[in-house]
Amino acid sequence: MSEELVAFFKVLSDANRLKIIGLLAHQPYSVEELAALLGLKASTVSHHLSKLSKVGLVSAKAESYYNVYQLDQKALEEKSRSLFSQEKMTASVADVDVDAYDNKVVKDYVRKDGSLKTIPAQKKKLEAVLRHIVKAFKVGKRYSEKQVNEILSAYHEDTASLRRELVGAKLMQREGGGGEYWRDE
Repeated sequence: MSEELVAFFKVLSDANRLKIIGLLAHQPYSVEELAALLGLKASTVSHHLSKLSKVGLVSAKAESYYNVYQLDQKALEEKSRSLFSQEKMTASVADVDVDAYDNKVVKDYVRKDGSLKTIPAQKKKLEAVLRHIVKAFKVGKRYSEKQVNEILSAYHEDTASLRRELVGAKLMQREGGGGEYWRDE
């Protein structure tokens, strides 16, 4: 899936090809006309048109002695829609470790015994540490504040700050007035 996306962008990564697309967006042209307009050799323009044709952006039709090229507007719109669909964009990052940042931050802030060296001051790093800590709580299980403090004390002595940050980051829910705490997901 991502190979198709890369191929599409490689074709569009050339300034002359973008100019050709721009010209063809207004009207069809022959290779010779495009070569004259762009100040290029006809063989160079043919090479660019071949690349654009391979990804389905231009098509040719014979008119007397010439092939006349035109931008395939429908193909461009369909290609854009299909290449940038949610499924294809998601598939393009399938081999990326989405937890890499969290793992690096946790490694930097957590001692071998699992406790925190310090509570991160930077928001993004704090969120990564909180996502690590919240895993100590079972989804859907309700905990008293005392139980939450007992679990959090394994991470840091400032359990009140950790509790407040977990709720603030919406990683845990809390009933008002010192009620129960729970993790939704």
